[in-house]
Amino acid sequence: MSHLNLSEWALRHRQMVAFLIVMLLAGGAFSYLKLGRAEDPDFTFKVMVVRTLWPGATAREVEQQVTERIEKKLQEVPWLDTLRSNSRPGESLVFITLRNATPKKEVPDAWYQVRKKIGDIKYTFPAGIQGPFINDEFGDTYVNIFALTGDGFDLARLRHEADRVARELRRVADVKKIEMLGVQDEKIYVEISHAKLATLGLDPNLIFDALQRQNAMTAAGFFETESDRVRLRISGEFDSLESVRETPVQAGGKLFRLGDIASVERGLTDPPAPRMRVGGEPAIGVAIAMDKGADVIRLGQRLRAEVRRLQADLPQGLDIHVVADQPEVVNRSIKLFMSSLSEALIIVLAVSFLSLGLRTGTVVALSIPLVLAITFLIMEVVGIDLQRVSLGALIIALGLLVDDAIIAVEMMVVKMEQGWDRFRAATLAYTSAALP
Repeated sequence: MSHLNLSEWALRHRQMVAFLIVMLLAGGAFSYLKLGRAEDPDFTFKVMVVRTLWPGATAREVEQQVTERIEKKLQEVPWLDTLRSNSRPGESLVFITLRNATPKKEVPDAWYQVRKKIGDIKYTFPAGIQGPFINDEFGDTYVNIFALTGDGFDLARLRHEADRVARELRRVADVKKIEMLGVQDEKIYVEISHAKLATLGLDPNLIFDALQRQNAMTAAGFFETESDRVRLRISGEFDSLESVRETPVQAGGKLFRLGDIASVERGLTDPPAPRMRVGGEPAIGVAIAMDKGADVIRLGQRLRAEVRRLQADLPQGLDIHVVADQPEVVNRSIKLFMSSLSEALIIVLAVSFLSLGLRTGTVVALSIPLVLAITFLIMEVVGIDLQRVSLGALIIALGLLVDDAIIAVEMMVVKMEQGWDRFRAATLAYTSAALP
């Protein structure tokens, strides 16, 4: 039985080949428009961090009663490669690294096993433990980072407006998550001098207890009527700075108003969290991550349109700045690829027409869009996006593609010049060049 010769089969089924060419070109063009676009390919980060807080504990206590228990339990995790830990006063950090050979589809299950095993031993931790807090979201990259600045606006007002902007941007299609940057937590500071405490005979713990009792959220029960169940609710929780100042403090048989004996002011967390500045001005950042497989260029267009709309609704003096714009970077990469493709087509056409003639050169030139269309179709099927790695591979492959087409066509032309008929020359070209 003779081996299959694709050239011979194609020449004997020309209508079928023509139909396949048209369908593949159409499918490739449609796939190109649907392909996801990103700056870099998706990758799976095979590292997880387990962070546990134990305020007041020494590094030795954290190591013996928290870190070691976590490490022993996590040795049962499948695909585990290494465990690294760092114990310091009040904090435990455990880094879990999976083996490089771990299949991508097995990574989510491995992280699920980590969470499950941590939950199994959580009851064994000492009292006062905060956490453990588990983080495995290291692979997310932000496609756009916007920043809000405002002359005369404090960080609290900037955060309020940034929250509103973030809520609107979450509604944009293909937005995976939004994170705020440069946010400073607010606190209420109650300060009283030691001299006044001594004069009034006040114990600081009495102030703490009074604040906790006043702001406690306690279920007060309910009572039922023939038609309704009425819930009872105890009011009095803090809803303003003035309500904190009005808190009664009792000591030595006397009743004091907190605002009369202490300074009660609103402020930011000290020491401050990492801050963000744009053009030297304090700013709040809004970082946006994209869903897997989405088109970053289209997402960028939607975000820019939404930001323009939101800018018009902001108070006078508040501005939204673009700090990072990945869609623009990807757009330039796509344009570079199309430019390289166009240059390749022009060079191939010119060289082929001059050296091989019009008809033969046309066959070589047409092979490029046909093969690229098939490639785009396969990329969509297997889930490969247009990004720097795939675009670079396509540009490199253009040279090999042109070389293959020229070799096959030139071999056929040489045999026809030697007196072979077209059918035999075409089938010989496949037989000679198929393997390499």
